Amino acid sequence: MTGFQFNTTKSLICRPGSAADLANSLGQALGGRLLVVTDPGIRSLGLMDAALASLSAAGLEAHVFDRVEADPSRSTLMAAVTAGHDFGATGVIGFGGGSSLDVAKLAALLLGSDQPLDEAWGVGNAKGPRLPLALVPTTAGTGSEVTPVSIITVEGDEKRGVSSPVILPDIAVLDADLTLGLPPAITAATGVDAMVHAIEAFTSRSPNNNPLSRMLAREALRLLGANIETVCKDGKNRQAREAMLLGSMLAGQAFANSPVAAVHALAYPVGGIFHIPHGLSNALVLPHVLRFNAQVEPGLYDEIAADAFPALGETGQGRTTAFIDALVDLSARLGLPPRLRDAGIPEDALPRMAADAMKQQRLLVNNPRPVSEADALDIYRAAW
Repeated sequence: MTGFQFNTTKSLICRPGSAADLANSLGQALGGRLLVVTDPGIRSLGLMDAALASLSAAGLEAHVFDRVEADPSRSTLMAAVTAGHDFGATGVIGFGGGSSLDVAKLAALLLGSDQPLDEAWGVGNAKGPRLPLALVPTTAGTGSEVTPVSIITVEGDEKRGVSSPVILPDIAVLDADLTLGLPPAITAATGVDAMVHAIEAFTSRSPNNNPLSRMLAREALRLLGANIETVCKDGKNRQAREAMLLGSMLAGQAFANSPVAAVHALAYPVGGIFHIPHGLSNALVLPHVLRFNAQVEPGLYDEIAADAFPALGETGQGRTTAFIDALVDLSARLGLPPRLRDAGIPEDALPRMAADAMKQQRLLVNNPRPVSEADALDIYRAAW
């Protein structure tokens, strides 16, 4: 074991109904004027009504910014910052899926400091300070509530990231009741996304890959693998929903400290160019990146195979191959599109995607096997 650093969210509240009691969870940590960042779907479904009522009853003023879209743009982020400035926000709440949480993180950073956004991109460049920040996830997938990462789509459909402990929130509120109404397709894609986080964290070549991240990744795979099909078939199963939300959070803690790699790097162009949800983008390239890695390390995924799929057994040769095949079969059972072409991506777009993937060097350096642009193109062709 080498030296490592492990950072995570300061306070985790994991309890059914905790969103409806949000004011009590926050106390005075965020001050009295709160910018709430969410998306129009969450607002229209009424998922945050009880939380807003809780804030109001406690005498806390809230301004809701509900314009976050999938793959949020720089202009959306800056609009949220403007709304926070005009409101005089003392704290920020992100309420929703990964896109809303990502915007909330950077809004808190930009509202709390004079640092320009263009100086914050990359790893360790965001200096802060930021406004106090709480995150309330409504999907079990991104783990954004415990990660120091925010991804924004900038000019030319490029996804650009800020990675810094400064944007880890002060409080994460995990309420599985918020996920009970998630449609099966979203449940499946976000669940596979969480599994990718755990897989890549466990095998990351980051110098900070550490025993805590590996332990958390394995427990995340056990929870996710055991419950993902249940929640897709029976979305009202509260126990399974709680297990998925906890598994997603544990995977988030794992990759927050042992960063993800080529699956995410190749998924970003899929989402950035074609606006395919991030979880599905990951699922589409996952088996092909894993097969690429396994060519040089045939037993790379042996240790975690039975965590996700106990039927594979704890020992035996060829478990990496069986693990990858099991992931393909899982996606099929969950009803996810199997190939890039099935998601509407034309073959002539693959070279541009390969070139764009090379911009994600902060992720590619963590991959178990180096990835060139030619390699990326080959992986996309295999996925097409």
